[in-house]
Amino acid sequence: MDTATADALSGDKIAVIGGTNGIGRALARALAMKGAEVWVVGRKFRDHDLPRAHFIQTDLSEMKNALKVAQQLPAETLDCLIMTQGIFAGSQRKTSTEGIELDMAVSALSRFVLLRELAGRLGTNRSEGKPKPRVFVWGFPGKNRKATLNDFNSQSNYVWKTAHSNGVVVNEVLVLDGATRYRALNIYGMNPGIISTNIMAGILGEGSFSLKARQALMGLLFQSAEEYAEKVLPLLVSPDIEQHSGAMFNRHAEPIHANPSLLQDSYLQRVVEESDRLVQSALL
Repeated sequence: MDTATADALSGDKIAVIGGTNGIGRALARALAMKGAEVWVVGRKFRDHDLPRAHFIQTDLSEMKNALKVAQQLPAETLDCLIMTQGIFAGSQRKTSTEGIELDMAVSALSRFVLLRELAGRLGTNRSEGKPKPRVFVWGFPGKNRKATLNDFNSQSNYVWKTAHSNGVVVNEVLVLDGATRYRALNIYGMNPGIISTNIMAGILGEGSFSLKARQALMGLLFQSAEEYAEKVLPLLVSPDIEQHSGAMFNRHAEPIHANPSLLQDSYLQRVVEESDRLVQSALL
């Protein structure tokens, strides 16, 4: 990273949701070491050595906790909101205490709640002349997947790949819908590809031989979370994307096309409605 990029991060205020593990942790560490003040949201904070770091402990499988986090974050002074929290659906269907399929709850709907609650406040009390606040949504945008809208909570027929795809679609919708809904923000989708992390623990088993073997293989074949974080860090502050809210980027921080299915307004709106219905059912 060049000096100009490092200087650009100095003094910036950034929230990293899911910043205690995997890509989120790597990003939080890299941002803090480059001068940003970072709010890390997650389950267990292990980076007490980080300068200018604040920690909000929570379980984002519950929508009520996502609401609390939105209230705790200093949204008005934030320059950037990064959402990386996520898991993979397991081989057996699991639900949150609020009755939502666990992958959908953690990896998608907690983001839906956070963006909705924070959008009107983000960056509203910063110095004049700063660019629009930015939101980066990590997932797998650009894939031509459709959600099972008639079984969005995977209650009738649970297949882990289908359940995970439902969350993938919600995350891309957050970007595409948000780019038009929240004009005061710039929102982007990030597809990291395959990264060497433990995110597959839900399907392979925490501490299992299969998980360890997969992690070892991924470590040989694919970039680490730390390598990826360094690669995408310049994009987070790049002026080149300022006029391109709704854009998607691949594992090399290069632009990619959106999922063509989600460019249909009627389908996109149905995903928004189903997401809101699940959230409301959890908060009753």
